[in-house]
Amino acid sequence: MDARELAALLVETGGPAPRADHDGRAVFVSALEAPLLEALLRLVRLLDAPGDIPVLAPLVRRELHYRLLQGDQQGRLAEMAIGDGRLRRVAGAIAWIRTHYAEPLQVEKLARLANMSPSALHAHFSAVAGVSPIQYQKRVRLQEARARLLSSGASAEAVAYEVGYASPSQFSREYARLFGQPPRRDAEAMRAEAAGTPSIR
Repeated sequence: MDARELAALLVETGGPAPRADHDGRAVFVSALEAPLLEALLRLVRLLDAPGDIPVLAPLVRRELHYRLLQGDQQGRLAEMAIGDGRLRRVAGAIAWIRTHYAEPLQVEKLARLANMSPSALHAHFSAVAGVSPIQYQKRVRLQEARARLLSSGASAEAVAYEVGYASPSQFSREYARLFGQPPRRDAEAMRAEAAGTPSIR
């Protein structure tokens, strides 16, 4: 979701006003309408024509945003784009964590950035993301570490420091808790699976 694209479309189409009735749920489910599905499939099919992606992908993404604004969640999407409610402020906190995941996280500082009290940020962040800010940062770090282990072949200890861990042993424990096995073994298993060869566990 691109909040700027949503905001531009709301202005252009005179779309719905932001909703201020966010009830704390982290997930909303709506029926998938045929026009939205067709646009999504067109975007995926562009993977078969890489040369078309720079020209056509932005057009299809714009259509996807437009179709989403026609659906049941249009008011909540408007809140994400132009509202000043809790959902927008939490979205800003999430974006900050994703950009600064390797830095120590101070909830008080994050709360100031989101213009919320620490207790309010914790409550609303957990409602929207399903986890606390600290847990969210940990998950982002571990997912980034997994991608680096797979793509670079760097050691688990080096990757641990790169993504913000001060203790490689803590990194290994938390990595195994999330992905089911230690970092090096997990990376080896992913490479073997990508190559179509069996891995030793």
